[in-house]
Amino acid sequence: MPTIFSKIINREIPAQIVFEDEHLLAFKDVHPQAPVHVLFIPKEPIASADKLEDRHAELVGRLVLAARRYAQEIGIAESGYRLVMNTNGDGGQTVPMHWPPG
Repeated sequence: MPTIFSKIINREIPAQIVFEDEHLLAFKDVHPQAPVHVLFIPKEPIASADKLEDRHAELVGRLVLAARRYAQEIGIAESGYRLVMNTNGDGGQTVPMHWPPG
């Protein structure tokens, strides 16, 4: 069953995409909680951060570096920004990255 994120990746629903490469997609949150609120997601199906494996180390690095580049491009790198991974329900994750979330 597709999630909202997989539908965005597949262009089935619109999103304000700010970055994309073969591994990642980043788009502006439709309900921002900060002046700049962008979601950087992997294109590989991973339900949440606790499902990451050692083989995902490069992918996680790509996520962080893409966020850094974006912060530099929009001029907030010097003043500061925050990177957050909400993981599962108690960690604030409201949408599983991919279905099934297990």
